[in-house]
Amino acid sequence: MAARKDHDVLIIGSGAAGLTAALSLARHCRVLVLAKGDISGGSTAWAQGGIAAVLEEGDSFDNHIDDTMVAGAGLNSRETVEFVVENAPAAIQHLVDLGVPFNRNGGGGDHADDLHLTREGGHSHRRIVHVDDATGWAVQQALERAALANPNITLLPDMVAIDLIADRHRAAPAGDKRIWGCYALNRATGHVEALTARATLLASGGAGRTYLFSTAPRGATGDGIAMAWRAGARVSNMEFMQFHPTCLYNLEVKNFLITEAVRGEGGHLLIPETGYRFMGDFDERMELAPRDVVARAIDHEIKRLGLDYVHLDISHQPAEFVKGHFPTIYEKLLGLGIDITRDPIPVVPAQHYTCGGVLVDLNGRTDLPGLYAAGEVTQSGLHGANRLASNSLLECFVFGDAAATDIIEHWDELGPPPAILPWDESRVTDSDEEVVVQHNWREIRRFMWDYVGIVRTTKRLERARHRIELLRSEVEEYYGNFRVTPDLVELRNLIEVADLIVRSALERKESRGLHYNSDYPDTLMVADDTVLVP
Repeated sequence: MAARKDHDVLIIGSGAAGLTAALSLARHCRVLVLAKGDISGGSTAWAQGGIAAVLEEGDSFDNHIDDTMVAGAGLNSRETVEFVVENAPAAIQHLVDLGVPFNRNGGGGDHADDLHLTREGGHSHRRIVHVDDATGWAVQQALERAALANPNITLLPDMVAIDLIADRHRAAPAGDKRIWGCYALNRATGHVEALTARATLLASGGAGRTYLFSTAPRGATGDGIAMAWRAGARVSNMEFMQFHPTCLYNLEVKNFLITEAVRGEGGHLLIPETGYRFMGDFDERMELAPRDVVARAIDHEIKRLGLDYVHLDISHQPAEFVKGHFPTIYEKLLGLGIDITRDPIPVVPAQHYTCGGVLVDLNGRTDLPGLYAAGEVTQSGLHGANRLASNSLLECFVFGDAAATDIIEHWDELGPPPAILPWDESRVTDSDEEVVVQHNWREIRRFMWDYVGIVRTTKRLERARHRIELLRSEVEEYYGNFRVTPDLVELRNLIEVADLIVRSALERKESRGLHYNSDYPDTLMVADDTVLVP
């Protein structure tokens, strides 16, 4: 199929990073935004918590920077942290201007100085702006409304990105490393299209579905990370997988997150049988310790006592306070027979955020000319060895805008795309063995959870690497013989990111932040990024 030529910039991903960039770019050029499924189907819409910004009197940029660096266990890039923190208030004001209905203190007006601020683990001040306990959904809807109203933005759902278009895909290769768009499977037609552009922005999210238990949406299969790696971009710090301490334990309802703010507003973690508040045994900050500390503490108690879950209890707070602050969680759990104004919530840790990813600079540039990235798909230097709560959406806004600005500033250098070869399906057939894809998907998620989870050992990491090598050969043979499907594309990417996670974990001979290896329990004096080179 011929390449589409009706846009200037291609954005892969329709969440906070992608739509922020699209709105900035649309003032100057035509933008095509791809979504793998629904436009609202990414991680942004799932975010319950909020967005961190210095807005309270008595708080300061230095405080927010220090909190971010402490949570990141010293591995953050201070330059990046300063850049994001200092741009946070402007990002919040932009969202206010877009109509995001943030909770307010009741003083009136439409500026950021009246916003209600909550506090989450790792923060020294109240600085989290929120829309009840469903901030991500409100932000996603506001960004979508603005994008739909803009004639220079085209939102295209149900397009599964397969691979980036590089020099080898040109009709006349020139020997450079430029990226010119991507090949994507159109779910509606079943055909692969070549989507070309002057610049391509990866805003495709993280790799949470590499794990058995995750709060990430179904499509979080590390597609952008895998595509960038195959195209020749460096990937960094993939060993740092954040496990959210409190995912609802329910055999019927999986992947429902209990926001950090429940602990921020006074929730206690308790042993179910005894009601013992155990976090004091692990950290003086109790429930407000950073997520890696809390997740390891819960994991320790579950394994020590043979529990299925621990309790998160906020029932000691006034009922109206609880219902007012957490209406979504209250209604959801009430439907499951749990009244959080009276009952504790059964919780377990679950994979929640990918702190590593495609290496980018402060302009969102990757190693490959023409390829930018923003949000969870990246390793920008903001999060270090552990992401501070509510810094993730903030990173999307700041870097989405930074990438758009850089693209416009270098417009003439980027130049129009060349003639691109069409996708070749001449040597493949339809699969009659779809069970292979489903089986391998389940196997990856299970051994990654068992061997590359919250607490790791070198022996378990080696076992995971061995399984990945065997599965990779199976998947490559399958991929070479059968017509691509969305599940096959995702499986291929899961193998790639699982390998990057394990390789990164084996390279780090220490325990730092989210990476804890029982064979190397100490933290080294010098903090270095893990950088993998294709």
